[in-house]
Amino acid sequence: MAQQLILDILPGAEPTLDNMVPGANGAALSAASELAVGTTLYVWGPDGSGRSHLLKACAHRHAGVCISPARGADSASDAIAALLDGDVMPPCVAIDDIHRLDEAAIGAVFRLYNLWRELSSSTDAFSLIVSGDRAPLQMTVREDVRSRLGWGAVYRLTPLSDDDKFAALISYAQQQGMPLSDDVLRWLLVHGSRDIRALFATLDALDRYALANHRPLTLPLLKSMMAQEPLN
Repeated sequence: MAQQLILDILPGAEPTLDNMVPGANGAALSAASELAVGTTLYVWGPDGSGRSHLLKACAHRHAGVCISPARGADSASDAIAALLDGDVMPPCVAIDDIHRLDEAAIGAVFRLYNLWRELSSSTDAFSLIVSGDRAPLQMTVREDVRSRLGWGAVYRLTPLSDDDKFAALISYAQQQGMPLSDDVLRWLLVHGSRDIRALFATLDALDRYALANHRPLTLPLLKSMMAQEPLN
């Protein structure tokens, strides 16, 4: 039951700039929020630093599209090619995880940067935001693409610290009206997911689990849910 509850909730709300916990990434978050048409931005950092959330949220904020290789490099290549072959570009184009793209998709990104530069001062201009797992000069992509990654502002993303996550969990629990003690949250930080969205989802699942079993939100209840043990 507990596992199904969590799986039901994990998709959660769509990533937005408003529901992203900034931590030490406030400058990058501001740059994405204020990304103007005709400008480009590159953000990089390790897995878990919020790259995908930021790009999806940026595309959402600026009425654009976000292309990710998560569904396969071929689909990413086709999606970029479709944009390039279309009549009108969206106001914002986000390309997530460029380090995971294949050669064909990287070639499409090269064409995309060239089109962005060509249109940057015209009425057809669009903004471009790209993410990767390392700084532009350290990317293992073709040189003409690597140089283009640094054409605009570049920001490094860092994973949230445990203190950031703890503060975010407290705030989230208060917003949802969940009476949680510190020991519940600290246990969750140690034994739960490193992904803050998954931690929020776990709190939602715990709230449902408590209601279903008519129990208060306690650490033993959380342990029972996480271990999928029956309640006495």
